[in-house]
Amino acid sequence: MKPMGSIPADFAALPLRIGGQEAAAWIAATGDTPLFVYDIEVVARRIAQFRVAMPDAVHLHYAIKANPFRPLLAAMAPLVDGLDIASAGELALALPHMPAARISFAGPGKRDDELAVAIKAGITVNVESAGEAARALAIADRDGIAPRLAVRVNPDIELRGSGMRMGGRASPFGIDADQAAAVARTIVNAGADWRGWHIFAGSQALDAGAIIETQAATLALADRLSDGVGEQPPLVNLGGGFGIPYFPGERPVDVAAIGAALGEGLSARDQNGTRYAIELGRWLVGEAGVYLTRVVDRKESRGETFLVVDGGLHHQLAATGNLGTVVRRNYPVAIATPRVGSATETVSVVGPLCTPLDRLADRVTLPVAEVGDLVAVFMAGAYGLTASPTAFLGHAPPRELLAGLPVQP
Repeated sequence: MKPMGSIPADFAALPLRIGGQEAAAWIAATGDTPLFVYDIEVVARRIAQFRVAMPDAVHLHYAIKANPFRPLLAAMAPLVDGLDIASAGELALALPHMPAARISFAGPGKRDDELAVAIKAGITVNVESAGEAARALAIADRDGIAPRLAVRVNPDIELRGSGMRMGGRASPFGIDADQAAAVARTIVNAGADWRGWHIFAGSQALDAGAIIETQAATLALADRLSDGVGEQPPLVNLGGGFGIPYFPGERPVDVAAIGAALGEGLSARDQNGTRYAIELGRWLVGEAGVYLTRVVDRKESRGETFLVVDGGLHHQLAATGNLGTVVRRNYPVAIATPRVGSATETVSVVGPLCTPLDRLADRVTLPVAEVGDLVAVFMAGAYGLTASPTAFLGHAPPRELLAGLPVQP
């Protein structure tokens, strides 16, 4: 038997209820499994937690790559201060829900046509190299537009303990810190609308002390870079980094401690009109999603029991341990509608694909389940469907559904 992560508190009671309805009701409403259900009320509570913890000077941006499901995005947009995108496709998703001035575009390898669309729309482009800055300025000059350009910095710091480190090393992301001020000065001298700094050191960290340390270093770096430019930046995007507890032994990050330390850091400096932002994705939506899949076969093989379900890595790659995980560990899973008094057993939950990688849970203890029962995979609200190889082996796409009502700001 292997351990698994803890079921999020919002879904801990079984039989499973999402947005006030049992899992079977959501499946009946959409027609079948597999099904992703996202609870907007869980997201709204997470946003409210951020607002209480953070200083008023710190805005909240949603990185829509975490989950771009249109109804979810529409419900979240009124609750956040900005949207961060990483492609022209995401720009098309964001524009109906957020003023262009509150959308920013990051990511290396932006094509000229993407830059042209973004500049024409009036969003902020976070340039990732001196070459990209030059291309953006040339496109804007050709089209007679003063572009909104920020500089993404590859910082000389890293976020300790983060699942994905983005700073302190050679990187395709951002302009090295020792070159960033010069590029920003070029943007200013060209007559563009310089929008400030985007400094992202890492993601998926649960150590509040490490995040506090990194934010303090990021603020100091932004001050040094701004002195080099000779102008105060309108915005400093501090990145994100807030993780969620996927695996056994992990605990939620202490957001209140982070907010208190950041408040002290900001009060100690002359902000002089500069706004600050924290850009979050999975921390806002990851725990709000549940992936529901149905047992289609139950089999024994050489002393092990397998529950074969109709969903798998083609929809939920991360849960199978094949999305950036070095050592495979179990996401929290449950039998959504356990029988009263049911015994437990050690089973592996596997999908329908012809690969041994398609394993949603490896030798976990669950109530005894039969063909037709529902398995719930939690932590499915971020980097689920859109981060999975949906075309692999030609299976039908899963359904998606938003549960709950949008909460007005």
